[in-house]
Amino acid sequence: MNWITNFVRPKLQAIVGKKEVPDNLWETCSNCGQMLLKRDLEKNQSVCTSCDFHLRLPARERLKILFDNDFSIIKTPEIKADPLKFKDKKKYTDRLKSAGKKTSNSDAILVAHGFIDSLKSVIAIFDFNFMGGSMGMAAGEAIIKAVEFANNENIPLITISASGGARMQEGILSLMQMPRTIIAINSMTKKKIPFVSVLTDPTTGGVSASFAMLGDIIIAEKGATIGFAGSRVIEETIKEKLPQDFQKSEYLEQKGMIDIVVHRKDLKSTISKVVKHLSSNLK
Repeated sequence: MNWITNFVRPKLQAIVGKKEVPDNLWETCSNCGQMLLKRDLEKNQSVCTSCDFHLRLPARERLKILFDNDFSIIKTPEIKADPLKFKDKKKYTDRLKSAGKKTSNSDAILVAHGFIDSLKSVIAIFDFNFMGGSMGMAAGEAIIKAVEFANNENIPLITISASGGARMQEGILSLMQMPRTIIAINSMTKKKIPFVSVLTDPTTGGVSASFAMLGDIIIAEKGATIGFAGSRVIEETIKEKLPQDFQKSEYLEQKGMIDIVVHRKDLKSTISKVVKHLSSNLK
């Protein structure tokens, strides 16, 4: 056996040539466990071809899907990176650097403008891969910048949320972004500029308790988890068992908290129809 392993196999591999199979060709569906070819998954907008589960989508990929062609990233205000000099198992500054390297973003939100079915719009989008899409000072400033751009250009604003809540490393400063973003969104009402809020998996914590629920129309992706606290925390608090789909978008639509639940492949066309209808009030 050693002779075959040590002599014959290397000789055969030298003659035939070793074919290396990349280890990044496949991705496993987090819902059904099915192995999926990444190229097929990308063609299907990161929706499982086996169980139709909507996998999380990086912010830049989603922007490419929603905008017609090219889009422009809007520069957002810079903030002090670590106002509290926070450190747990790692320094906060190190976590920011790691998240930035992972996503190629400076923080959890990107703001971009372009055309959605020929209608100029601005999108503020969370990237869950950046520290769980947590909302800190930079995210608050980004939302405010997006609102200012929409007001100045007289164009619709679409926010796309994917967040685990406020950013604990910024303490009270992160919680302050809730009222700040609400005030900013309310400023659009006077000019009757459309605001469409899109909720994706997951939308929780401070984001769901602030601007994300203020949309003229609230749209959610199929199967998205949406809520403030986790279901386990709620059950322990009220000492009752919650319905199985208590925090899913379909359940919330039935209860009137969400206006529309859509499949990802229909998201762009749905946003387009809603925005064009709301934009009929714009002068």
